[in-house]
Amino acid sequence: MIERIETGQRMSKIVKHNGVAYLCGQVGAGDSVTEQTRDCIARIEAALEQAGSSPDRMLQAIIWLADMADFDEMNAVWDAWVPEGAAPARACGEAKLASPELKVEIIVTAACD
Repeated sequence: MIERIETGQRMSKIVKHNGVAYLCGQVGAGDSVTEQTRDCIARIEAALEQAGSSPDRMLQAIIWLADMADFDEMNAVWDAWVPEGAAPARACGEAKLASPELKVEIIVTAACD
């Protein structure tokens, strides 16, 4: 069975299937990469909870940065957040994001109930 949470015409916030939660891409508010990454992570935590999961159950993360020069700044926030011993498989690349003010977008897949 497929469960879609907060579904709109274009996308669902979360799709659950066979014990896996697929979260839509999360972006954050703020002027700096640090602020946006912190806010983005807070949104991920809320979505994981809504899906019946948690950060220690993340399977994969895909991170898009508007500028790879921000890699270290984003990683400082990411590394402080990811539970020890529970780092997901991860990829990070540079991409033009949906709006010019966006600096980071994170897509997470996690095991769920």
